[in-house]
Amino acid sequence: MKRIILTGGGTAGHVNPNIALMPRLKENGYEITYIGGKNGVEKELLNGLGFDLDYREISAGKLRRYIDLKNLTDAFRVIKGFGEAVGIIRSVRPNIVFSKGGFVTVPVVLAARVCGVPVVIHESDITPGLANKIAMPFASAVCASFPETAARIRKATHTGAIIRREITDGDAARARKLCGFTAELPTLLVTGGSAGAVRINTCLRDALPRLTESFNVIHLCGKGKQADVSLTNAGRYHQFEYLSEDMPHVFALADVAVSRAGANTIFELLALKKPNILIPLDKNASRGDQILNAESFAAQGFSVVLREKDMTPASLAAAVSAAYNDRAKYIARMREHRQLTDSIDEVCGIIDAFRKT
Repeated sequence: MKRIILTGGGTAGHVNPNIALMPRLKENGYEITYIGGKNGVEKELLNGLGFDLDYREISAGKLRRYIDLKNLTDAFRVIKGFGEAVGIIRSVRPNIVFSKGGFVTVPVVLAARVCGVPVVIHESDITPGLANKIAMPFASAVCASFPETAARIRKATHTGAIIRREITDGDAARARKLCGFTAELPTLLVTGGSAGAVRINTCLRDALPRLTESFNVIHLCGKGKQADVSLTNAGRYHQFEYLSEDMPHVFALADVAVSRAGANTIFELLALKKPNILIPLDKNASRGDQILNAESFAAQGFSVVLREKDMTPASLAAAVSAAYNDRAKYIARMREHRQLTDSIDEVCGIIDAFRKT
């Protein structure tokens, strides 16, 4: 039996690609162990998947680019997590470790290096996150969603984004019934990521009187971020904290989308040929990776970019209307794109090539 350790956590974007790989890894004869954080979302996301999965937890500390006293205490968590990861690796004796990023992965990758286990890393964004940047020197291979990333990083291969294959199996009628919508209007999907986005939520709700004149609106607002909304067209707005199994159906129903510019979501929108407005996190709230992701998609003609500093209820509503009215143009550009549809096969091939026998 071949054995693999998957690791990644902190956000759904660091977990869902691992979930997408699991069926193929099982088909290829791998026994899977997952290492996640003790307080991360990964355990919740992995529960109930039906996989024969050995889930292990380690301590993890956030790695910050700025001065903060928590860096001292979190450094000790990383050291503790490293010791725990070494113990797990020596117990499991994997042939390879696959890391999707997030702070929990740093002690796992370092432990794998100490234990002589090869590591394959996947980077979703154009520029690596801090955790992946620290881990990459210890990796045997790096897989990249963007060709720009592969061109800049040694040992990197452009595999494309790891996209859940089930997103293409959505049933629009099922989503329409779930939301209680009629088929008279097109549907707008708005999401701020798995944790939600307060500014997008607020702006959208202020824009709803205008938007619901022309669209049914599905709003993924994030856990604990639902709000009472009084509307004349109340039957044209439905909010969810988060969707998992029903997400493919919601994607199928959407005619246009508003989203943050996290790599996993935007590549899913590309694969599904959904015209979209991207609102990337500004540099004061991130390292600027979403801005680069959004600029790349805009330059290729896939997306409209609305910077958060320019976002108002009026500008948001105008951008949605413009993207929908020009939808044929965006869909045509997305159809012309040479999307790597076999990214799962590409990544699994690299895993097989570097695994320790």
